[in-house]
Amino acid sequence: MKLVKHNQKAWDKKVEEGVVYTKPVSSETIEKAKAGEWEITVTTERPVPRSWFPSSLTGVKILCLASGGGQQAPVLAAAGADVSVVDISDMQLAQDRLVAERDGLYLEAIQGDMSDMHFFKNDLFDIIVHPVSNVFVEDILPVWKETSRVLKTGGTLISGFTNPLLYLFDDEQEEKGILDVKHSIPFSGLSAISEEELQRHLDNNLTIEFGHTLEDQIQGQINAGYAITGFYEDDFGGKRLIDHFIKTFIATKAVKM
Repeated sequence: MKLVKHNQKAWDKKVEEGVVYTKPVSSETIEKAKAGEWEITVTTERPVPRSWFPSSLTGVKILCLASGGGQQAPVLAAAGADVSVVDISDMQLAQDRLVAERDGLYLEAIQGDMSDMHFFKNDLFDIIVHPVSNVFVEDILPVWKETSRVLKTGGTLISGFTNPLLYLFDDEQEEKGILDVKHSIPFSGLSAISEEELQRHLDNNLTIEFGHTLEDQIQGQINAGYAITGFYEDDFGGKRLIDHFIKTFIATKAVKM
């Protein structure tokens, strides 16, 4: 619970600083979505294939999980879906409420933990959209179990997550143009860094992150009752040195069996 509260404050700070993942979409984007011209991302650059969604979203119940920021949820609501968005940061959710009020949309915004959605009943949603965010929880297996619980049988989970190799390298050295292997996987932001650095994160409300194994990311979904039916990779769009060598983000489409 202390970790959740800390990362909640850290994301509130990101909103105040105007970090890219906290900036709501424009009214122009919403108008296009209302006309059927829309796309969303769950990684960084590459849009989710439209084939991963039904041809019409009218009346489709969608959960945008750990997805505040006024980006995915308002677009899907404008496209006709019945959208709920859950996030630990109320300031992130405020961005969704802002777009909804500004552009005449209805969506449900709930402050909550992705690992414990007790406020939802079983078999509620047709689709769950889960952008890169499970880096902020220490154990992702409860997240997959909770998504499976609230998703209808035959429903779709669309997830973005980090390739853990991103956490192998020393961030400061990469900024100097050097890929220096420093950490092991799984990576824990609670134990893999010095006590001094961890205290700096805590004092300055910087997010605590975790690099989960691909087994937990992919087999974890399968063990929760999913079949993986779609897959693609993404990166920082050439903004990071590592982009020149390998993709560092993954998206999966999974169907609840």
